[in-house]
Parts: sequence; structure tokens; C-alpha cells
Amino acid sequence: MIRLGSVIAEFEADFLAQFRHRLSFEQLRALSALRDCRSAASPMMQVQCSDCAHHQLVPHSCGHRLCPHCQHHESQQWLERQMQRLVPADYFLLTFTLPAEWRGLAAAHVDVVFDSLMRCGWETVLRFSQNDRQLQGTPGAIAVLHTHSRRLDFHPHVHLVVSAAAVDAATRRWRCKRRGKNGTYLFNEKAMAKVFRAKMLAAIEAAGIGLPASYPRQWVAHCQSVGSGEKALIYLGRCLYRGVIREQDIVACEDGQVSFRYRNAQTGKSERRTLSRVNFLWLILQHVLPKGFRRARNFGFLHANCKRLIGLLHLLLRFDPSRFKPPRKERPAMLCSCCGAVVAIVRTWIRPTSSVVVAVVPRIGVAI
Repeated sequence: MIRLGSVIAEFEADFLAQFRHRLSFEQLRALSALRDCRSAASPMMQVQCSDCAHHQLVPHSCGHRLCPHCQHHESQQWLERQMQRLVPADYFLLTFTLPAEWRGLAAAHVDVVFDSLMRCGWETVLRFSQNDRQLQGTPGAIAVLHTHSRRLDFHPHVHLVVSAAAVDAATRRWRCKRRGKNGTYLFNEKAMAKVFRAKMLAAIEAAGIGLPASYPRQWVAHCQSVGSGEKALIYLGRCLYRGVIREQDIVACEDGQVSFRYRNAQTGKSERRTLSRVNFLWLILQHVLPKGFRRARNFGFLHANCKRLIGLLHLLLRFDPSRFKPPRKERPAMLCSCCGAVVAIVRTWIRPTSSVVVAVVPRIGVAI
């Protein structure tokens, strides 16, 4: 397996010589974090064996959300929280996508455009739910921002897992969409795309940002039934904290080029893409989000402030969300390199020095 950090370490100088003027502070910080993750250049922690009392130094993980092998535990925790908020209703996966003509605007004003993308997506869902004859209320939604396609191109879009049920706060009523012969129908895709487009135009103009010279009149919105919502959340949770590429998918790094594989969404087959070394690193770093930007948000009655309401719904509807148990991967214990016994952490964040001898402790996918 080719480590992303080793690719960065080998090609960083050439990359910075060509792209430094285009990089933000967050992108430079991400480049440094991914390069030093679990290496001799990262801060160390001291561990002690429980049997032979052997001491050794182990490098910390970087913890950056773009890193492909960090924050697996955080992803698990997020998924468990969302599972506990599920209610007895049909769920739909809604996707709102920015047109290709807006990608340059999004790259230049990341924080404003991405925030508007998530907010306008939710406002569109809320408007349709309040106007729907069967719902007439506020639904619940879990939104996750994606910035890339399967080929890792810059392709901003937001996914919303939306309940086909709503709460009417004025009358204190709980309403669900009725199932027809062909299942449950939520909202019309073309109508949602029109409303979403209008809201995005208004949001960008209100922010004082100039609109592109030309853009399509028809935008794209998708609405897909996902049953109880469990599988859709697992899919979103899998992509939330693991960067944009798996290290297992980096298949070659030679002759100044990097090749990675991806699955073609149209054919379902695995394909390979090859780029020059600097273009590959730029492809990765263009997906760095601004510091503090939340790419996963809860809206409506699934908001974090509505825990009492969700608990009341579970009680009144006699629904036990604990039956939805996401696949759990416990953090494997770190083992001593001498005797194989479990080691304990006795000191953390030790500054690395040139005289430090770094030990690689056996562990699988542990982020510390």
C-alpha cells in the first residue's frame, strides 16, 4: 500500500514551487499534517508495556479530517448519534448539486458558497414539506457536504437524509406521508431544483458576490427512497471523516506520476486515473474545507437541540432506535514490540528531536 504521506514527502517541493500562490493557510496546514502523520516528524507519545515494562516512543496521528487513516472513531461516534435520532418513518436521500459553471465561484468563496449550499438545500426541503398536504410541518434532515466526484474532481453537492414525516409545532401533530401502490412519494425533483436555484441565486447576491457570466437555467436535484434511512447514514458516515481517497486506492507512484482507482458511477466498474505528481496533490488539497466549517449538520426535529422532542416521539410512537446498530470497529489495543503484550500510554505530545528513536507499535487503524 502506498501511503499518502510518502507521496507528499517525495513531491512536496515540486508541488509548492508550482502551486504555493494558490494555496490557502488551511491547505498548507493540511499538507503538513498529512505528510507528518504517524512519522518521525510528528509529536510523540511514550508507551509502557504492561508485562516487561519496556518503554518506547510512538508517533501521534495527525487527526486531520482529510487524512485517509485518521478519525475512524469519530466517524463511528457520529453514525451512532444519527442512528439514535431515527424515527419510524420512510426516509429519502435528496441531493442538490451546483452546476459546473459555479465551481470556480465555489472555489473562490468556499465558506460562503458551501454554507449557502447546505442552508438553501434545507430551506428547499422545509418549504416543500410545509406546503405538502400530507405533511404541513417541519421534517427532520441530516445533511452532509461532499466536494468531490468519484474521480476526485471538484464537484460540490450536498446530501440530505430526509424523513417523510413532519412535526406541526402549532397544532402539535405528527404527520407521515402515506404509502401508495409504488411506495412512498416525497417531492418532485424538477420543482425542487427550481426552488433551490432561486434560493442559491438570492443567497449569493445577498453576500455581495458577483454571479458567473452564464449558468444553466435548469439545475439538478435528486430524490431517492432509502427505506428506514440506516443504509444511507452508513454510506454518508463512511465518507465523512476519511478524506477523499483511500490509501488502498493509490495503486502506483512512479516516473513522476500517481495512479489511483475509482468506481465509475455509470458502469459500476473500477477504472484507473493517472496524473502528474503535482496535479495529484492539487486534486487532493482542493477539497480542504475552511477551519471550523461543519460539513455535517442536522436540521428540523433531528437537530441536536431537539433531543427531548425526539425522545418524546420515540415514547409516543413506541419506537426503539437501539435496534439500529451500526457496524462497530473497536479500537485495537497497541502491542509491545518486545513481548506482544498490551501497552499503556504514559505521556503524550513529546516534541520530536533528531536523536529520538521511533518505534512502530503494531496497531490497525488507530487514531490517537
